[in-house]
Amino acid sequence: MSEIATPDQLRMSYWRWAMVTVPAIVLIGSLSGLLSNSGYGNRWFAALTLPAITPPGWLFALVWPLLYIGLGLSLAMVLHARGAKGRGFALLLFFVQLIANFAWSPLFFGAHQVTTALYLIIFILMVTIATALAFAPIRKAAAWLLVPYIAWLLFAATLNFQIDQHNPDAETLVPAAASTQIG
Repeated sequence: MSEIATPDQLRMSYWRWAMVTVPAIVLIGSLSGLLSNSGYGNRWFAALTLPAITPPGWLFALVWPLLYIGLGLSLAMVLHARGAKGRGFALLLFFVQLIANFAWSPLFFGAHQVTTALYLIIFILMVTIATALAFAPIRKAAAWLLVPYIAWLLFAATLNFQIDQHNPDAETLVPAAASTQIG
């Protein structure tokens, strides 16, 4: 039986992918931030000298889920494009940047490695730009969905850089949550 899928069937296939990718990325991204105690409730972060461009905490809580939704939708589009030339490499790039993204909060907020986190976010930015370029020939909309994320990464890298400049002793500013002092 060799029937061609109808447009409605193709749309349903995309939405099936999206029903998995969007919640998975939002959940894993949220857990990464939660488990690393990211944000203004973190004692170490609260002790840092923050630059004037630092947005209020509620903005991070609003922006990241929206960005993760965009990432999930973008991924679903490319996963749905079976047989597309370059799809495997594009997906590899996507997952490399995503894993690096999920590692940033534990590195910055958990391990207090501000400079290393800066290098990581620059890497994430470069790989995300490469991902968008790899997604474009497969699904232009998938590439465009990465643009707000790229813009936020540029801002976040700038913020990370300024925090690093304002806090040369950030790694030792407050003992890590995992360490205890008995004595």
